Amino acid sequence: MPPAAPPEADTVPAVFVGAGSNVAPERNLARAVLELAREFPGARFSPWYRNRAVGFAGEDFINLVAGFDTDAPLQTVLTRLHAIERLCGRERDAPRWAPRSMDLDVLLYDDLVCDEPGLKLPRPDLLKRAYMLGPLAALAPEVVHPTEGLTIGELWQRFDRSAHPLEPVPAAPPQLP
Repeated sequence: MPPAAPPEADTVPAVFVGAGSNVAPERNLARAVLELAREFPGARFSPWYRNRAVGFAGEDFINLVAGFDTDAPLQTVLTRLHAIERLCGRERDAPRWAPRSMDLDVLLYDDLVCDEPGLKLPRPDLLKRAYMLGPLAALAPEVVHPTEGLTIGELWQRFDRSAHPLEPVPAAPPQLP
C-alpha cells in the first residue's frame, strides 16, 4: 500500500520518536536526548520509565518519547535517528531481540499512514507496548492516533497497564563527559 499523501504544505509535521536502551541506559539516553535536541530544535521529552525487556531475557530498559516539529521528510528524519543511534554505540545489524545501547523508533509522523517493507506508520506495536504508549501519553495525550481515531490519552486509559508495569525514573539524567 503506498504511503498517504504528505501533510499540508502550510503545516509542519509533528513527529514522535520512542527511545530506549538497556545498555548503560541512563548515559545512552542522556546522549540521545542531547543529540535529538541539537538535531531537532524545540524537541520535548516525556518522563523516563524503566520496564522489563520484552522478547528476550535481559537487563531492564529505560524508555522515553521525544516529540518535535520538523519539515524534514520522513527519510531524512530516519537517517538522522540512525546517526544518533550510532553515536550511542548501536550497530544496525545487531539481532532484533537483544540488548540495545540505543533504539530510536518513529512512532508517529504527523498523521502519515504507511505500510511498506521495513516501515509501517503509525508504528504497529505502539498500541501493544506500554513503554511506547505510556511515555507518548505523558508527552502528548491530545494527539489523535491516525488509524484509531482516539487520542493517545484515551488509548492509554484503555491500556492494560497491570500486565506491563512502568516504573518512573528520576528526571535528572547524568551529565555527559
